[in-house]
Amino acid sequence: MSRPELKTHQTLWTRVEGLPIILAFLVVIGAFMITAPESFLGYRMYTTLGGTIVPPLILGLGLTLVIAAGEIDLSFPSVLKVSSLVFVMITKFAVFPLDEDMADKHDLLVWGAFIVALLVGGLIGFLNGLLVVRIGIPSIIATLATLFVWEGATVISSGGLSHNIRDIKEYVIFDVLTGRLGPVPVQFFWAIALAVLIWFVLNRHRFGEHLLFIGDNANVARVVGVKVDWEKIKLFTLMGVLGALSGVMLTLENKNFFTTQGTGFLLVALAAVFIGGTSISGGKGSIVGTVFGSFIVGTVEAGVVGSGISGFWTRLVVGLVFIAAVTFHLSVEKPKGLAGIRRIAGMGGPGPEEGSEGPRRTRPP
Repeated sequence: MSRPELKTHQTLWTRVEGLPIILAFLVVIGAFMITAPESFLGYRMYTTLGGTIVPPLILGLGLTLVIAAGEIDLSFPSVLKVSSLVFVMITKFAVFPLDEDMADKHDLLVWGAFIVALLVGGLIGFLNGLLVVRIGIPSIIATLATLFVWEGATVISSGGLSHNIRDIKEYVIFDVLTGRLGPVPVQFFWAIALAVLIWFVLNRHRFGEHLLFIGDNANVARVVGVKVDWEKIKLFTLMGVLGALSGVMLTLENKNFFTTQGTGFLLVALAAVFIGGTSISGGKGSIVGTVFGSFIVGTVEAGVVGSGISGFWTRLVVGLVFIAAVTFHLSVEKPKGLAGIRRIAGMGGPGPEEGSEGPRRTRPP
């Protein structure tokens, strides 16, 4: 393939955001249609996935912004737990007793509990931002510490007990956030709408432009007038709010609170973000990639079991798909980055300096 043709080919691939990951997702779906046709050729598998992938997808959307800004947040599983506990405590011990044996429910009070839970998540995110910006603790250390702090606080506050809120299905908030629109869970539509909104924030809004600028080079961003510290505080606060939203939706879907809920979302959300093509060094983030990265992880977890393979193999398969998806992504967007792999495999031709047909230099007279 000639150089102009190669350039055109790469342009077509990179023009559509997340196209390599979308194709990888279709390949995964196709593979499981063959290995588990009784599950993946029916609609019930997809409606179930539409509900289960929503909490980690929401977390992944926020995490995409954080990583694109050159930071990391590991505290979101504990933010999810704390906010869920706050929502459950207010609902179960304040609203339910008030509405016992009453035909008219206090729906506004439950919505108030929802708002309080979001505020608690935002407050935790704000504190994370202060630790990173004002005290100067690296975000990976600060948020790892708060992960343990708030997880411990949740277990202590709940006494290690679970709480059921089965009566929540009688309130409007249950149908609005986690009901069903036909066979499809409503929360799936909320997650897609949120993804569209965050895509516009990252790609069309000044806040998103600042985040990418900071992730690329924070010092240069300061020089040109970006309020780096304030933007980071807003970023961690937003991540806290999204963690709380994810927690409330998970609690409503299960109609129960568990002290262990959300624990497994840390690696799942990180995998979705990096499978989707967000740069670990910052300066680049793909919302479309994160959405389909979440689809891939959720599909693999369901497909392994549906194919008759033991559930113990799930994380192994997710890891292999992770490597394959990222490698495919690199082969499309950064083919030079795989030159070393091709040479090791004996597939590559001459290096960029060997046999290249660049302009010939003539010896000066």
